[in-house]
Amino acid sequence: MSDIKIRIVLKSGKDQSVRRFHPWIFSGAIKKIYGNPVNGDLVEVYDNKDEFLALGHYQSGSIAVRILSFEKTEPGRNFFFSKILSAVDYRKKLGFFSEPGTNVFRLVHAEGDNLPGLIADYYNRLVVFQMHSAGMYRLRKEIAGIIMEILGDKVAAVYDRSEATLPEWLEIKGGDGFLAGEAGEIIVQENGYRFIVDWKSGQKTGFFIDQRENRSLVQKYSEGRQVLNLFGYTGGFSVYAMKNATLVHTVDSSAPALKLADENIRMNYGDKARHESYQADAFEFLRDSTGKYDLIILDPPAFAKHNDALHNALQGYKRLNMRAIEAIRPGGILFTFSCSQVVSRENFRKSVFAAAANTGRKIRILHHLSQPPDHPVNIYHPESEYLKGLVLYVE
Repeated sequence: MSDIKIRIVLKSGKDQSVRRFHPWIFSGAIKKIYGNPVNGDLVEVYDNKDEFLALGHYQSGSIAVRILSFEKTEPGRNFFFSKILSAVDYRKKLGFFSEPGTNVFRLVHAEGDNLPGLIADYYNRLVVFQMHSAGMYRLRKEIAGIIMEILGDKVAAVYDRSEATLPEWLEIKGGDGFLAGEAGEIIVQENGYRFIVDWKSGQKTGFFIDQRENRSLVQKYSEGRQVLNLFGYTGGFSVYAMKNATLVHTVDSSAPALKLADENIRMNYGDKARHESYQADAFEFLRDSTGKYDLIILDPPAFAKHNDALHNALQGYKRLNMRAIEAIRPGGILFTFSCSQVVSRENFRKSVFAAAANTGRKIRILHHLSQPPDHPVNIYHPESEYLKGLVLYVE
């Protein structure tokens, strides 16, 4: 974290996105590298006329540099302390540390908090990391120490879950584990509802924190309805829907996830017959569900993580939404989402439009949905707005 000896020079004209503060430099924009950087090294970036542009973490691959600063600076401990403190203060000002009935939220949102490669989620005094760059991974212990210092008695432990998010070719070994403190079973509260979080082996860091506001909207629209929660994972949407629905069915391909979904329902409602879970393929379940439900939630995993899979992903969203629109009762409401970063809001809407057109049913758009403010979108980095959703009324 001291002297930066690696210089990267961009091709003529490839400096424009950097001057517009986009935090990524792609490998195709690089003209010359002076030095021999290894994954995670700090590098300085210059234009073709030797003018300083930025500094960041180097990584072999499509995204060659993740920019930490557009100013010449020393990215030592004070640098990262200041950035993490800014992220924490932002959430304090929005009330996340003081909101009654909620102690789960995103603490650091990578590019959205000007810390590319770093995800940190807060679970009732446990902070869980997922690093998406070698540079941030190499700093994980220092960052854990900074978070412990800033949060004080609001945090008891920091756990790193980066093994699944870092590319295999980085060959970073060591596995997941605690960076500070220790924790056992974690039960969090979100808007007064209680959830068990599988923070060691669950999807993402254990819970889909980004759907908090959208779950509240499901609760509103579930009044008197029969609800199907597809790709239901540990039942986040199901718990909210149960407040007002006549019945809720949770479908997922993972038996451990459904076990947690059942426990979360019991923890909030006791043993009630209005909820059932099914381990099944979502497409196959929809095939046999025509006319059974009047509110359906589609929250699938990312169909595309890279641009080369975009076409197939859009076709997948089209097929999935078409089956749901065909299956839903007249007057039904469909919540449909994409969490694929490479799928734009426009492309997702076009896929859902094509699905609707193929069914011939009359459909109104009730809401355009996105991620909550603890997952901030950097205005210079539209890719950080990864969660897209539509709420449809189907006649």
